[in-house]
Amino acid sequence: MFLSANRRKHMQANEKKRLAKIANEIRQGAVTGVYHAKAGHPGGSLSIADTLSYLYFKEMKVDPQNPKWEERDRFVLSKGHTCPGLYAALAERGFFPKEELLQLRHLGALLQGHPDMKHIPGIDMTTGSLGQGISAAVGMALCGKLYQKDYRVFVVLGDGECEEGQVWEAAMLAGNRGLDNLIAVVDYNNLQIDGTLEEVNSPMPIDEKFAAFGWDVFLADAHDFDSLEAAFEGAKASKKPAVVVQKSVKGKGVSFMENNAGWHGKAPNDKEYEQAMQELRAAAASLEG
Repeated sequence: MFLSANRRKHMQANEKKRLAKIANEIRQGAVTGVYHAKAGHPGGSLSIADTLSYLYFKEMKVDPQNPKWEERDRFVLSKGHTCPGLYAALAERGFFPKEELLQLRHLGALLQGHPDMKHIPGIDMTTGSLGQGISAAVGMALCGKLYQKDYRVFVVLGDGECEEGQVWEAAMLAGNRGLDNLIAVVDYNNLQIDGTLEEVNSPMPIDEKFAAFGWDVFLADAHDFDSLEAAFEGAKASKKPAVVVQKSVKGKGVSFMENNAGWHGKAPNDKEYEQAMQELRAAAASLEG
């Protein structure tokens, strides 16, 4: 059965403002990193910034001073190419200095074009090949059950990534094993590298497919913290694996990147970077007071 999130009482205004400020910092960090790298994936990084803010600064149990803490919640960025957003969130959370973002993709630097669990504090799984991250997350969740651990596993997928068959093999196993410690997020911005889902190879209806594999499904507006909270609270209460299908805007926060597939994997030039940062700084200023 398809389950949409029931609205609870709205999050306190000051809490929403705090998370919005952090999301703005994540967006600034992601754009800055891609600009200095002269390569990368800004569009999908910006669309998940609010979700990263909510998870890392409200929801997940993590310790930046002890990244390998055994009892921590796990996070897997299955759409690993959007790591500029994740790196910015980790830097904001204190896992490593923000200055590392300026060295994104540079030879010998800490932060490379896809997440690397062997070298980067806070990265729980190396990802890049689309579809594989959710399989790793299912394995982590299954391990937690076998060893009677109370950590949760969060995994973020792209909607285009759901065209990969491996996603549905993982979903089938999670449903069959009743992994209620697993929460997936599908970032549904309806754009991938070559255009819209319909133009490439639509995996829709994503919600009904997860439900058919025994998952509880929750809808969310990716840029509304009340909506995100309601969805995640519902997912946490579920007795099944749960997925939050969040409607998002690719390139959110930068006007010329929004809903533009061309910004899936392209770095801004000097003029574009300055415009993007002006818009993000203006948005940050509007949150003050």
